[in-house]
Amino acid sequence: MNEHGLTHFDLSKKDFHLKLKKGPDMDEISDLLASLPSGGGGGGYAAPAPAPIAAPQASAPAAEAPVAAEGAEITSPMVGTFYRKPAPDSPNFVEVGTAVSEGQTLCIIEAMKVMNEIKAERSGTICALVAEDGNPVQYGDVLFRIK
Repeated sequence: MNEHGLTHFDLSKKDFHLKLKKGPDMDEISDLLASLPSGGGGGGYAAPAPAPIAAPQASAPAAEAPVAAEGAEITSPMVGTFYRKPAPDSPNFVEVGTAVSEGQTLCIIEAMKVMNEIKAERSGTICALVAEDGNPVQYGDVLFRIK
């Protein structure tokens, strides 16, 4: 976990479940942060204490948790550069709210000078654009969310 910078590892198989956590429990911190604004009275005193500890680590999981509930993830099948449109002067393949059908091209990932079209594996509506145009992506990175 130290070598790869992991703070959470969860492996489930048919008759086996292994869960490892290192450092603060992000679920507990997220729950604590979520409960602070609704608590009201102690807001001025309680909010600064967890912020320096949790803000750098909790910002990504806290941002992803509500979005993950909105739709299924469409992940990158390869390492490469993510492009939302077929050419610089062309419109994007999809936007938030675009209805897509199975097999429709969603984006392009360039790998070793080859432009690979990434197609929708199911029909639905794009509810989030996660990857940024022109940025590198890794295998398994979330590109879009669809519902």
